[in-house]
Amino acid sequence: MFMICGAAALFLASVGLYGVLAVSVNQRQHELGLRVALGGSPGRVVRLVFGQTRLQLTIGMVLGLGLSLLLGRGLSFILFGVEAVDDGVMVGVAALLSLTAVASCLVPARRATRVDPMVAMQGE
Repeated sequence: MFMICGAAALFLASVGLYGVLAVSVNQRQHELGLRVALGGSPGRVVRLVFGQTRLQLTIGMVLGLGLSLLLGRGLSFILFGVEAVDDGVMVGVAALLSLTAVASCLVPARRATRVDPMVAMQGE
């Protein structure tokens, strides 16, 4: 039962992560298009978006892992026959969320590099 709830939570976190990154890149689409219009390469724009994502992901991972360690230790008295903190699970979830962040960042970043420079120069 806990595995089903954990898998559902991981799926919802992945979808939420994609949504946040897609909206963030979409809001900056004119800025990113302007960078391309002024001579920035699409690769640099993608790296810029990945850099922002890396910062957000690092902050989220540190906070999430820290809170899970605290809550795991705090709830250890009600867990019988189960370790409060499982290193394999922690590493697996962190790796899966990192892969999800890369995949969810790639689609909006590539879309931002395809913005027509004339549209970006006109603004909103």
